[in-house]
Amino acid sequence: MMAETRSVYIVAAERSGDLLGAGLVRALREQAGDRIQLAGVGGQALSAEGIESAVDIAGLSILGFFDGLKSLGLLKRKVADTVADILRVKPDMVVLIDSWGFMLRVAQGVRAADPSIQLVKYVGPQVFATRPGRARTLAHTVDHLMTILSFDAPYYEPHGLPVTFVGNPTLDRMPTGDGPSFRQRHGLAADQDVLLVLLGSRSSEIRRLWPSFEGAVRRLLSHRENLQPVFLVAEPVRDLLLPKLQEGGWLHVGEDEKADAFAAADMALACSGTVVTELATVGVPTVTGYRLGWLTWAIMRGLRVMKAPFISLVNIAAGRLLVPEFVQTQCRPGPLAGAVEALLDDPQRRASLQTELMAATRELRGEGDASRRAAETVLGLLDPR
Repeated sequence: MMAETRSVYIVAAERSGDLLGAGLVRALREQAGDRIQLAGVGGQALSAEGIESAVDIAGLSILGFFDGLKSLGLLKRKVADTVADILRVKPDMVVLIDSWGFMLRVAQGVRAADPSIQLVKYVGPQVFATRPGRARTLAHTVDHLMTILSFDAPYYEPHGLPVTFVGNPTLDRMPTGDGPSFRQRHGLAADQDVLLVLLGSRSSEIRRLWPSFEGAVRRLLSHRENLQPVFLVAEPVRDLLLPKLQEGGWLHVGEDEKADAFAAADMALACSGTVVTELATVGVPTVTGYRLGWLTWAIMRGLRVMKAPFISLVNIAAGRLLVPEFVQTQCRPGPLAGAVEALLDDPQRRASLQTELMAATRELRGEGDASRRAAETVLGLLDPR
């Protein structure tokens, strides 16, 4: 245990990182008490833990080449403000959570100004899937990587970057929901097929996926009277998505009902991302889709930067296609509806998928409390013995 007080500055630029940061803050305080001083940049989750953000992270949830270009000025200003606040605080360590582009620039700025500050990356870029050169870049920029994926280390360690697998705190937080109660609250019969629809938490995801996902749902409803779609609305895109849902008369729920909605669902149609892994953790058969901006997609195809055979971590962990994937030009109403229907018509396959999905996520989840292990890693780096 540390004999003297140390300070840690946590940086989270979007919602998923904000939640990881909040879990880390709680675990650090449990283990180090008043021997740890905390400050940082983040959102509502970190604010709820008493970390008032020195920089407004609104607008930093950027994905894709073209979106990045459009937001370059904003990105540069936020990086400069974050680096300036870190240098003002002068922490012993900065923990940079996810968000590759933003965190890389912050790390480079801090390292150039004050090499004495330890830099720890929490969640590495998925170099097993795309842009493997980022492993070397990260190794030259930070001192340590805490990874949520058990198979990350071999991609980074050859470049001299120490790696600690801590597990995925998001999966630790999955509560057990009450499916029957959810159905009763929303007037759904016990024998109705409930299709949970999740469009993502970024505004760009809503804009690109809404036509395909809504179109797929309408196709299914045209000949499946027993189907009830339920749209789960992520808080960051609530204002964007609610008018569309209200206009169409779609049944929708907020994230406060997430666990119960998962428990009630027979199937899910979901935006590719963390939520697909969450659904797999509780055994919900899922079809996933994703669309990037056309320029980003053209560049990625031209440079052949995609290395992994799948886009979903569940499929990568399993080594086979457990979650049907529809990317870019394949992410259309027809193929999506067809994949959902094939599983709805095959209850035996859905039952076997429940077991297979939960087994695949065990490797991603790790053993025990991931936030606790992340805190232990941070404290160990601050006070090596």
